[in-house]
Amino acid sequence: MSRLLDPKILMSIKNLQLAAKATIDGFMAGINKSKVKGPGLEFSQYRSYQPGDDLRWLDWKMYARSDRYYIRESEIETSISVRFLVDASASMNHKDGEFTKIEYTRYLAASLAYLANLQNDSIGLYVFQNDSLFTLPSKKDIQHLARFYYQLESIHPQGTFTQPVQYKDIFSGSAKKELLVFITDLYQHDGEIFRLLDALASLKHEIIVFHIMAKNEFDLDYKGYNSLQDLETGKIVAIDTGKEKELYKQNLEKYLYSLRAELLNRNIFYRLMNMEQPLDQALKDFLNQRNKLKV
Repeated sequence: MSRLLDPKILMSIKNLQLAAKATIDGFMAGINKSKVKGPGLEFSQYRSYQPGDDLRWLDWKMYARSDRYYIRESEIETSISVRFLVDASASMNHKDGEFTKIEYTRYLAASLAYLANLQNDSIGLYVFQNDSLFTLPSKKDIQHLARFYYQLESIHPQGTFTQPVQYKDIFSGSAKKELLVFITDLYQHDGEIFRLLDALASLKHEIIVFHIMAKNEFDLDYKGYNSLQDLETGKIVAIDTGKEKELYKQNLEKYLYSLRAELLNRNIFYRLMNMEQPLDQALKDFLNQRNKLKV
């Protein structure tokens, strides 16, 4: 794994936009350059530079070989709308080591938004918390990207997930299919998250769910503690990390399997994200689902 993609290093960067840029630069440098060019991340041919062409797509290696300027010509240059949906309930304050789920979520959303902006996509932000739903409608300009990062930084998880509202009215404004990226720990009390997903799935958008979990949740390893407090209900739960660990892991595996199956039945793409995991797989998932909207 490239150090540039190590989440522990990048989340320690205080400037969210700088962390996102470093992540995407590292990602772009580490994959097959013949497939990652231009706004559509794919190109089929070169052509001679013409006055007025975007200088970002000059291929300097071709210039070095031929002493002539060439533009990388994209196969598909279609931009789309990408809406980021962020779970800001109190469980997103769960911490493992130095970082919380919401910090990993900010970093993931910021990196995906930076990549989307490179593709000339419009981006929006929707934050789910208690009885409110914050909305930043999709736009595509550099000032809007700055507003997006500011609002990401302003998220402070508390309470529970937003109770169901008229989701169809909020997310059906566009005649075109959109890409909805939902970042959550999928902790719910009464099926409220799946009611959101059912409403979104009915709109026929492409949906990605990034399910955030911490390593201590996978391993039931809480450094000697024998009880935990539910961050949303306040309930104290006793744990036995010795005798119950194996049973816990078996039940967790069954739970995650059922989650995948439920989302697959809704035609929703699901990716489980360990907070120690670099973002390269998430970035590839994003590009793959994005490409489905360009057909």
